[in-house]
Amino acid sequence: MTAKLIDGKAIAAAKRLNMKTRVSQLRSEGLLPGLAVVLVGENPASKSYVKGKIRDCEEVGIHSELIRLPESVSEKELLDKISLLNQRDEIHGILVQLPLPKQISEEKVIQAISPEKDVDGFHPVNLGRMMTNQDCFVPCTPAGIMEMLKAINVSVTGKHAVIVGRSHIVGKPASQLFLNHSATVTICHSKTNPLSNYTKQADILVVAVGHSDLIHAEDIKPGAVVIDVGMNRNSEGKLVGDVAFDEVCQKAGFITPVPGGVGPMTRVMLLENTLKAAEKIVKERACDGE
Repeated sequence: MTAKLIDGKAIAAAKRLNMKTRVSQLRSEGLLPGLAVVLVGENPASKSYVKGKIRDCEEVGIHSELIRLPESVSEKELLDKISLLNQRDEIHGILVQLPLPKQISEEKVIQAISPEKDVDGFHPVNLGRMMTNQDCFVPCTPAGIMEMLKAINVSVTGKHAVIVGRSHIVGKPASQLFLNHSATVTICHSKTNPLSNYTKQADILVVAVGHSDLIHAEDIKPGAVVIDVGMNRNSEGKLVGDVAFDEVCQKAGFITPVPGGVGPMTRVMLLENTLKAAEKIVKERACDGE
């Protein structure tokens, strides 16, 4: 069996095309969606991610502002900047690029962002709403995974989803999303032993630990959907995931490539959340009779 590739780039491109129409509609109603991106320091990976996000905004017509702060910025200065962004009506989404310098508490920064502008979906209010299956901003990578499954017509309901990784960014919120869509969920982590006992049961396997070649062909069920969230560099400097792709693609039903799989979907879901925030403002205006 040769797995079908889940082309995240193509799925994200189709979503961005649809977003252009939504942005045009918002503009016709007098509102330009706005995203503020705060970048602290000179981390090369962070700079690359932010550059891609700004480019995506330009493509669909979302106004973006890049706020660059030095590595030495104090926690108070960053929190003050976020407070000002919270108050600006033309900014509908705020993203503070992680990681942050050691003198700054990521937890305090995340909690400082207004839940209504928390387009990364990390604020406790949004996480709590997701836990109780309420309307909220969902963390972008888990949201992107669900969009990919929808795009390939894979229903989550009744399936056994195994999540390898328990991070606050991917593993935990992904497991909750699968539960919200009526899947049976197993969460695995570094202390799960033996891991393969669980991964072999998965109808849908999500791997997000940052360990190259963690999952091999013998670790999966024939025909499983394999979502590889990992981003690693191998000994040759090549970007690879957590799954031994060449092996697993011979046994899986569907598989995401690295790069070109989950990454583009994470970025496009940031735009989705920003548009959602702006569209909510328009709806509130209509309800208020403006």
